[in-house]
Amino acid sequence: MRLGIFVASFVVVAGLVQVGVLPKGLGDSNFIWVLLLAIVISAPLSFVLLRKQRDAMSQQIVGKVDTAKARLEANRAQEDGAVQ
Repeated sequence: MRLGIFVASFVVVAGLVQVGVLPKGLGDSNFIWVLLLAIVISAPLSFVLLRKQRDAMSQQIVGKVDTAKARLEANRAQEDGAVQ
């Protein structure tokens, strides 16, 4: 999704440069200018637009970590019981 937002930003910025709304850069730096501007625009857009997905992924990761911790603790308790 983040790549899609970047590509969309790149296309919009390239279109605005071709129309003349944005400056073309210096000399042959047009592609680099458009690329950097698209990165600068897409970063905050990704942060805002992908908040739900980021929160959902975080919840999945927290759940998996909690499950792994519970299994590890169960294994430790089992080993402690076997040693005594």
